[in-house]
Amino acid sequence: STAAKYLFVFAIGLVLGMIAIVMLMRSLEARKTWQDHYPHALMQLLSAQTAQLGANAEANRCNPTDTLPFLQSLRSLGNDFEPAFPDLRDDQRFVTHASQFRATLDAALASPPLGCEGVAQASKQIGEACKACHQDFR
Repeated sequence: STAAKYLFVFAIGLVLGMIAIVMLMRSLEARKTWQDHYPHALMQLLSAQTAQLGANAEANRCNPTDTLPFLQSLRSLGNDFEPAFPDLRDDQRFVTHASQFRATLDAALASPPLGCEGVAQASKQIGEACKACHQDFR
């Protein structure tokens, strides 16, 4: 019938349209450089390291040898805030938040948390430093 033919042509057009949109989106994504991915990648790495630190505390693996690598990694990633967000580099609030984040980690590295309570406290302070910045800039 005529309705079935129209429905078939519509379905073919819909499938071809979806394929074209996927191809277009993938080509636009492929044009992005590492600078475009840098801010998102930095936030993902910070989130992963913080989550692993928290998971260690929950698993009762709270020795300094278990927590220091994550704290050191977070501190190293903290150095990348200004390069990852060049538009915010001159914003005093951003600079203050980035400095506070690094200071929190410097304090945790200077006096590594002992025991799961200390790791939980350090995780909480790191989370608060992240949250403060996200409240202003997210």
